[in-house]
Amino acid sequence: MSYTADFLIAKRKEKWNELQSIEFDKEFRNSVAEEILNDADLLAEIRRYPEKLIELVFIVVDKNQKTMPFFLNDVQHSFMDTLNKAIEDFNNGDITDISLLVLKGRQQGFTTLVTAYQLACSILNKNFQGYTLADKSDNSEAIFQNKAKFPYGQLPDALKPTEKFNNRKQLLFEKINSSWAVDTATKDVGRSRTVNFFHGSECAFWKDGISPIQGALGEAFTKNCIKIYESTANGYNDYQKMWDSGVHINCFYEWWKTKEYFIAFRNEDIKADFLHEIDTKKDWIWERLRWLRDEKQLSPEQLYWYWKKYEKYLDKDLIKQEYPCTPHEAFLLSGKNVFNTAVILDRISRLKKPIKRGYFIYDYDGLKITNIRWVNDKDGYIKLYYLPNQPAFTEYCIGGDTAGEGSDYFTGHVLDAKTGIQVAHLKHQFDADQYTRQMYCLGMYYNKALLGIEANFDSYPIKELQRLCYPKQYTREVQDTYTGKTEKRFGFKTTSLTRPTIISKLVEIVREHCDTINDQETLEELLTIIRNEKGRIEAPDGGHDDQMMGLAIAHHIREQVVFNEEAIIVHPHYSFTIERETETQYDYGEPIVVV
Repeated sequence: MSYTADFLIAKRKEKWNELQSIEFDKEFRNSVAEEILNDADLLAEIRRYPEKLIELVFIVVDKNQKTMPFFLNDVQHSFMDTLNKAIEDFNNGDITDISLLVLKGRQQGFTTLVTAYQLACSILNKNFQGYTLADKSDNSEAIFQNKAKFPYGQLPDALKPTEKFNNRKQLLFEKINSSWAVDTATKDVGRSRTVNFFHGSECAFWKDGISPIQGALGEAFTKNCIKIYESTANGYNDYQKMWDSGVHINCFYEWWKTKEYFIAFRNEDIKADFLHEIDTKKDWIWERLRWLRDEKQLSPEQLYWYWKKYEKYLDKDLIKQEYPCTPHEAFLLSGKNVFNTAVILDRISRLKKPIKRGYFIYDYDGLKITNIRWVNDKDGYIKLYYLPNQPAFTEYCIGGDTAGEGSDYFTGHVLDAKTGIQVAHLKHQFDADQYTRQMYCLGMYYNKALLGIEANFDSYPIKELQRLCYPKQYTREVQDTYTGKTEKRFGFKTTSLTRPTIISKLVEIVREHCDTINDQETLEELLTIIRNEKGRIEAPDGGHDDQMMGLAIAHHIREQVVFNEEAIIVHPHYSFTIERETETQYDYGEPIVVV
């Protein structure tokens, strides 16, 4: 009779739950090993899904130092589903690289799982070359001894290949030319290797960073190499850049997905007092507990576990890094963030998608822009959160930051000038002329909005808007150094005086009125802004502040908006509703066609 791996795993779980006997489990594992060697279909199944071999014959020492069968927990199963989907997509040609980033909380079992998975692969397959890099030598030795060598030593003898090496850092099986090794992450590590499964353990804490080690490994990775980088977060470094790059498969697992993370109350009085404190207290931790209860539907026992963890930390901000509730929170730099991270994270959790996304097309004869049309595009660089003329007398302003020093993006933020609500957002790596024309269209679309663009690094957009006769540009007063006369100039000038002023105003707006910000990319950038050792507010190395500056400029220029208390006379066919996407017309007579 032939058995499936799932059937045998279920039997192993059933017997373990019934007997809790590691000796009986050893007998069971020996029987399973014989079944694997004599059943070609079963062997093929576990070769395709090595994690099934783990649950069939591997053992593990749990957090309570108890030796028990290695059954995958919910988080580990979820990760294996993601990995298997990536392998399938690669084999089908849907993706060209298998690279997964695992952002985790403490002790969720990923290092143990990935090590066991590599060990399973090395004994099931010929020519397998697995390689793990840890952040410190102590950790690399612990991974080898505790998570590889011990489980390997407990395997049924029938499944152990002939060994050539079994030392402090490597298992090498000579006859099948298969091996797994562990080392410490250093600049020149791994240059002479060939690797088809790579595991970077706690890579956010590698002393030299990730980039130089990837360079050192160079061509070591085979084309079909599975690469898994797993770590708790460590601020804004190489790992965070990889996470934000969009070229890897990002896997984030909240702490509450680990079912054992709960504490039972000793009695009902303690539970009642705790729940009352959640309802009544105002500090950050109680706001967080209310959010976890109301938004994430966590049980009182899970909340109590989180609270007890929080109580033990001297540096209370460590709870965000060690047991993060969102990826953004995990990467926060403790104590250095300028903007109120709690309100930003809460705002991100409540955001709604833009009602339109796309860009403008238009006719341009070298002198003027006409026949402006909106194009819906799911990947478009302009996002609309509120459409114009709702109500018809609304005035708008737009703040823009050009791609100057330390910035790779042109940005634009459209605000309802009276309420400060962010109604649209633009971000792209334009050429300056393309940026100017999109900003022209965006301004005309929002009732000829007051347009203020940063003037420090590239004055082209300001001069070009003037040439195109854009009707409303923000003006500043400057004193002529020769005549002493005060003159008016277009655009916002960032100086050592104006920069901290507008950022301080934005800090207040984020703290008191974060619900006016609707764009997730903007909020995510605000989370990264820090105060450096000299007190200057800036993006971390490799980061950006163009969205922060554009939004700060937009709020600054609101004071120059002239409000018309009478409603604008709107063309009878003027309509910008979500449902109706037909030809419409501005009050100034140029057609806007949604296509």
